[in-house]
Amino acid sequence: MKIAEVKELSTADLVERIEAEVANYNQLVLNHSISPLDNPAQIKQLRRTIARMKTVLRERELNNK
Repeated sequence: MKIAEVKELSTADLVERIEAEVANYNQLVLNHSISPLDNPAQIKQLRRTIARMKTVLRERELNNK
């Protein structure tokens, strides 16, 4: 997910999306520890997507103060 797509989401949607992506990330890491994934780069991409979302959320928090 690109940064422009993340910025288009509302704050409530962004929080929900972060929770879902973190759960997905944890499941992916657990599955990878049991049996190797076909594409282990998915973990890196998902981690960076979560970081992008959290960054946008934090920017919104700082702008509202």
